[in-house]
Amino acid sequence: MEPAVVSQSLPLATGLGARLAALPAKSKLMAGIGLAALAAVLLALTMGLRQGDYKVLFANVSEKDGGAIIDKLSQMNVPYRFSDGGGAILVPADQVYDLRLKLSAAGLPKGSITGYELLDKSPFGQTQGQERINLQRALEGELTRTVESLDSVQAARVHLALPQQNGFFREQQKPSASVVLTLYPGRTLDRAQIAGIVHLVASSVPELAPKAVSVLDGTGTLLSGDDSPTAGLDSQQLQYLHEVEASNTQRVIDLLEPVVGRNNLRASVTADIDFSQTESTSEEFKPNQGGAPATVRALRTEVSTQPGSATPAGVPGALSNQPPVPATAPITGPAQPLQAAQGGSAGGGTGRSESETRYEVDKTVRVTRGAVGAVRRLNAAVVVNDHVSVDKNGKTVSTPLSPDELNKLTALVQQAIGYDAQRGDSVRVINAPFHVDKAPTVQAQPLWEQPWALDLLRRGAMPAALVLVALVIVFALVRPALKAAIAPRPVGGRLDEVIEGDAALPAPGALPALEAPRSSDKLDAARRLAKENPAAVANIVRGWVNGEVA
Repeated sequence: MEPAVVSQSLPLATGLGARLAALPAKSKLMAGIGLAALAAVLLALTMGLRQGDYKVLFANVSEKDGGAIIDKLSQMNVPYRFSDGGGAILVPADQVYDLRLKLSAAGLPKGSITGYELLDKSPFGQTQGQERINLQRALEGELTRTVESLDSVQAARVHLALPQQNGFFREQQKPSASVVLTLYPGRTLDRAQIAGIVHLVASSVPELAPKAVSVLDGTGTLLSGDDSPTAGLDSQQLQYLHEVEASNTQRVIDLLEPVVGRNNLRASVTADIDFSQTESTSEEFKPNQGGAPATVRALRTEVSTQPGSATPAGVPGALSNQPPVPATAPITGPAQPLQAAQGGSAGGGTGRSESETRYEVDKTVRVTRGAVGAVRRLNAAVVVNDHVSVDKNGKTVSTPLSPDELNKLTALVQQAIGYDAQRGDSVRVINAPFHVDKAPTVQAQPLWEQPWALDLLRRGAMPAALVLVALVIVFALVRPALKAAIAPRPVGGRLDEVIEGDAALPAPGALPALEAPRSSDKLDAARRLAKENPAAVANIVRGWVNGEVA
């Protein structure tokens, strides 16, 4: 007996939610786990990309301030990193400015160098000595900040020695200062920069002379030296020397290259420069030249005449010291001689005459200052390659230069550098074959070994791994559930119950298609019944169409 199948026609579920609800519990669980894992991967990928770009929060902070800043960042749950050199603290780029404001409000970084802000909080009852020490510390801090702002200076420390002044000017001591500099690796300071630091410190402290300022580097080498104008600047001297040598070398190359060909000569010019500065003064006195009359510079004439003896005579006393008798002259006749004082004698008249004439003498004053940077000697060395030609067989042949050609090239070099035999210049031109090494073949570095490729791979490894995990979750967990929910359902009713038969039914497409039999006993019997009793067959078909159960 064949099993009886009872079927019922039900409406199909058309919504995706209803289809997902109709899935088995195992499929629902796998789909839920896949969606949760996918959301976690996407969240980690988003956070990684968001926090991947780090920027500098603070640079060149002291160890004390760095520890305080890191402690504060840990309390705020902010991720941080250190730069390669350890001199900067890095935080996510989108939080830089917010963190700077918050840390500044907390007083970080405090800074190990204090300036004039040290005087903002002066305690009550501060003594004069404490006030003087605080002022000195504030001045040292401000000078340290200013010196550290220079490009080549990494760190600095300034020490000021300010003696206490008293009312006695002769006993007052002058202040002095010392500056210790720590430079960035590979950087140096020239004389001009050192002099600038010295004058900066000297100008910031009253009564401080530039000679009383000492500048040292990190190794303890004294950088500040003679500050006189004649000392010169080493960097400028070296630059001038290089310019003189380079210009002479370039002139030689430009003159000989058209003659011997490009890359067929090597030239070098060394210069001896005199950077010493001398000054001499001389005075010369010579008589007038060419028979020119002498020029009178000053003329003085003195004439003196006295009547009588200039020295008194007679017995010392009142009689010899009487004034002379007034002279009386007769109306007619010769005049009477002068009378001496009573008791004295009158001598004859005396006279004296002096004359002095001064003449100008030729005078020459000559001041000679030696030129700074004068060339004392030039040495030029030139190497010229052989003549290179190709013979009939295609081989390269080198031919040395003749002595006549070398002499001509030597003359050209002498004219190019301004050769002066009296100055001691020397020019040497030789001929030698050039040995050209074959350039080694540089093997191209593979793409995966390029630094930029390794850096890109290092940065993209984590996002790529997260994307791969997301794809595995989608295809292994989520996709089967969605495929089962979206798959089309068979049209028609669904099987409700199998009576008196095996509960396991084969799938619709599992059985192979069978060819309809050509002859069948039941079919023949049905045909015979339709022929013999057509009315009964018509009633049966009518019942099927009307849905009546027979």
